[in-house]
Amino acid sequence: MSSAITNQLQLHTRQCLKLMKSLQITITRNTIYHQRPRKRNPVWFVKETTAKHDDYLTRENKEFVQSKVHEKFGNPIIKHGIQTYESPVSSMVNIAELPKAEWTPQSQRTGVIARKIGISPIWMKDGTKMMSTLLQVVDNHVIKYTPPEQHDSPRKRLIKNPNRLGCLLVGALSADPTTLTKQYCGLFEEAGVMPKSVLRRFMITPDAALPPGTPLNVTHYRIGDVVDVRGLTIDRGFQGVMKKHGFKGMPYTHGQTKTHRRPGNIGGGGEKGRVWPGTKLPGWMGNRWRVLKGLKIWRINTKYNVMWVSGQNVPGAVNSLVYIYDTILPTRKPETAPPFPTAPEVDELSEEFVDENMHDFRDPTIFFTETK
Repeated sequence: MSSAITNQLQLHTRQCLKLMKSLQITITRNTIYHQRPRKRNPVWFVKETTAKHDDYLTRENKEFVQSKVHEKFGNPIIKHGIQTYESPVSSMVNIAELPKAEWTPQSQRTGVIARKIGISPIWMKDGTKMMSTLLQVVDNHVIKYTPPEQHDSPRKRLIKNPNRLGCLLVGALSADPTTLTKQYCGLFEEAGVMPKSVLRRFMITPDAALPPGTPLNVTHYRIGDVVDVRGLTIDRGFQGVMKKHGFKGMPYTHGQTKTHRRPGNIGGGGEKGRVWPGTKLPGWMGNRWRVLKGLKIWRINTKYNVMWVSGQNVPGAVNSLVYIYDTILPTRKPETAPPFPTAPEVDELSEEFVDENMHDFRDPTIFFTETK
């Protein structure tokens, strides 16, 4: 009798252990962890990089490969403080010879890709100090234009008039084609420019279309224009409510125990077992695309392709890439026609453009008058 009970207990023990193991696996697989936000690739995504290795490549072989690259895309030059290439196709694009299109308030121009290089204070003529962000337009070229009837947007359900806007593909930051795949380099054959490491689509009206190979620089905008800047916020990781939402926290005295940085009561007294959507709780902070709207351009440097925009809270870390658009705020849109569809390249151009209300440190601040 005792042996039968022992065998039965062992059987129950094995079944319980098996059940606990399956429950543990189920809990592990179904537990929702706060992972890093994932971003999906666009519909035109092509694998960019290939295996980077230099096996069986001698010094002479490398020089031969680079000579072929320069023969096709031109020799490298330093333009606007950035290394680029003089492409034979892009050099033939003359914006002044393009058919003239009239700008209307309903027209939508392309944007540019820029790098956030830091913040700097600026002063007004009345002595007011204001912080600004420096954005550098980095080697932008038009890669391809898709008319509205051929562009199939994945978000066409969210667009009111999907057939009204075309798609302009813009690339930035030239890359070495020997480190890229053949399929990715094929995207730039029509434009005739060096393969770009960054691509961005801009929705434009057909009257603002540009031919492939057209360069875009900081003169695409003017002093006093208002722009919207889109960037990827800094990835802060998993943070508590004090860091993420700015909670004050609990007191450190008067009997408080291990509740100093906790959120406290989240409500739901009559709703047992439920958390209201949108409740401010701990979670992953940053790594989100955000748009800062209504930034005025105070200063432009054409030598280094840099613009100064108001504010120091442009999304993104230093040296990160951002996208600049014409503002969509109805009360901040330009009243006069901007460079449309973009500004032509001029050989003799002033190096600095400063807003009339901003103090220019190149001007003298002390004046001496002769007295008798």
